[in-house]
Amino acid sequence: MARFGMSALHSAKAIAHRFRSERTRALFAGLAAHSVLRLDQTLSCAFGLLMGVLAHAVGWPIPRGGSQSLTNALCGYLAALGGSIKTGCRVDSLAALSEYDLILCDVTPRQLLNLGTEQLSESYKRDLRHFRYGPGVFKADYALSQPVPWKAADCLRAATVHLGGTFDEIALSEEIVQNGQHAARPFVLLVQPTLFDASRAPKDKHIAWAYCHVPNGSKVDMLQRLEDQIERSAPGFRETVLARRTFSPEDLERMDANLVGGDTGGGAVNLLQFLFRATWKHYSTSAKNIYLGSASTPPGGGVRGMCGYHAAKIALRAMR
Repeated sequence: MARFGMSALHSAKAIAHRFRSERTRALFAGLAAHSVLRLDQTLSCAFGLLMGVLAHAVGWPIPRGGSQSLTNALCGYLAALGGSIKTGCRVDSLAALSEYDLILCDVTPRQLLNLGTEQLSESYKRDLRHFRYGPGVFKADYALSQPVPWKAADCLRAATVHLGGTFDEIALSEEIVQNGQHAARPFVLLVQPTLFDASRAPKDKHIAWAYCHVPNGSKVDMLQRLEDQIERSAPGFRETVLARRTFSPEDLERMDANLVGGDTGGGAVNLLQFLFRATWKHYSTSAKNIYLGSASTPPGGGVRGMCGYHAAKIALRAMR
């Protein structure tokens, strides 16, 4: 465990040379690239190790019926506890919520800054302004006539597939994005849920979605490059596409204001920002009854709800 902990503080590139095969190095590169960092940056290794451990321990599960089923389950549990949910009610200022004893905000620092100009202190607002966002993503959703025609049959056993070639190719792709440019051969993450959940598509049809990293706020159409990467590993993929829909960083932010510039992780995860997150006043703000519990707080982005969970525990403890 001590060696694991120390390794997590290194870069993925510093650790990858310990692997004997290029296949293992490439596998680790895909895991580490979830950090959306250059693979020679500190903390990129931590993501690779964590994703690898989770894959071995419990796999990367997907919810039956789609992600909405997670939301439905949480809403149902809240209702069973006597809670209620209001939707379609836009909040433009935290002042509009003055009747409530406790406010937990699932927003990024930019949104909190816009919502709480009166309630927050000047020093705290300064902290919020210093928060930085990471690269964005370009995403494509697909309706398919058949499963993705992978050259490697093992890919038909995986809900999530990483496409990027060798370790060096994936590392170069992420470095290019960090430098504010667009990779000719981007690292692509592709998910094929209907291999394991037929309820998501009509009988004998399939769906898939894929995305690649791009500079924050990018306006470049990456569809051709993204699909070229899929075709490298699955020749004939384009012939299976019945329909597609693409989402630029701007489209994603329009759907969810928390995805600033297409950043799906709630903020950059470089070392300075990681420490900033870890010391973020324990989810509290300068206002006594306002707490921040979004992906911009520890432990960061992910489908697990731990940011809000920790924020709620601390807020309730303070109320007592």
